[in-house]
Amino acid sequence: MNIQENISLKSYNTFGIDVKARFFVEITGLVQLQKALELKAYPKKFIISGGSNMLLTKDIDALVMHINLKGITVVEEGKNSVEVKVMAGENWHELVMWSLEQGYGGLENLSLIPGNVGTAPIQNIGAYGVELKDVFVSCAAMDVKTGELEGFDKEACEFGYRDSIFKNKAKDKFIITSVVLRLTKKDHVLHTGYGSIENELKNKGIVHPSIKDVSDAVIAIRRSKLPDPKEIGNSGSFFKNPIIPKKAFDKFIKKNPNAPFYEMDDNQYKIPAGWLIEQCGFKGKRFGDAAVHDKQALVLVNHGNATGKEILHLAKKIQEEVQKTFKIKIQPEVNIIK
Repeated sequence: MNIQENISLKSYNTFGIDVKARFFVEITGLVQLQKALELKAYPKKFIISGGSNMLLTKDIDALVMHINLKGITVVEEGKNSVEVKVMAGENWHELVMWSLEQGYGGLENLSLIPGNVGTAPIQNIGAYGVELKDVFVSCAAMDVKTGELEGFDKEACEFGYRDSIFKNKAKDKFIITSVVLRLTKKDHVLHTGYGSIENELKNKGIVHPSIKDVSDAVIAIRRSKLPDPKEIGNSGSFFKNPIIPKKAFDKFIKKNPNAPFYEMDDNQYKIPAGWLIEQCGFKGKRFGDAAVHDKQALVLVNHGNATGKEILHLAKKIQEEVQKTFKIKIQPEVNIIK
């Protein structure tokens, strides 16, 4: 096992934060993962995968284990659907592109989401009206104490809005090693009513879209709003869209009649956090190299040399201003490592 010392994690997190790992090891197999967890010489361990959903604010004084497990396998096939097992180190967007090449539907709305497959269940990733839980069957996860693999079905994952058991009761207790998804082979159910997908399709003159058409529309919309982490450091949406009860919503909409919103179940309403942040004047604002993106206020960016602490300071400033202006709390979607 090749354990390295004092390795920069700049290329292992999409914010491009230059912090160091005291020790670092690349994990490419399950047995290797078990053995790494057993290493008593390194009592503190830290897991990193695609690095797309984290803000590192300090050096990591631990053994950083980069989960790089690869492989995509069809495990079950029926007349109308297929179940696919995907290892945790596979890139999410590349998985979406692979599924489209096979003619499998279900992931098209989740195109261009940064990160790897293993972190998708932790966050219950979602975009444009679709969430991971809509196609999720199960995942395998290794118990960090025993090294044993355990299975989690959809119910056991306790999925919520950008939430799961892995962010709560099971936080830091398991490492997800693979995910099984159920995708459609035909009679695909398209979700085009959320965001600007319908307009994008209409502008392209597409009346009867395919799953690839929907993916292309999502990619075009995302690229028009969101910066490429390879060009400018970011973690996609930094904040969750707040969900508020009807009583609070009624007060909010009375004061802000032109505000966008989405009606949820149980008399709850989702307010776009990007709109709230933009109304507070942060869109495009730069504080040194930490900034709010000029095309999407939901995205915080690193213009080159911002520290994690500087980006966190900006995030807190935004939270305080939104709370003060709208009496609404916005919470980070990103996992902040303090």
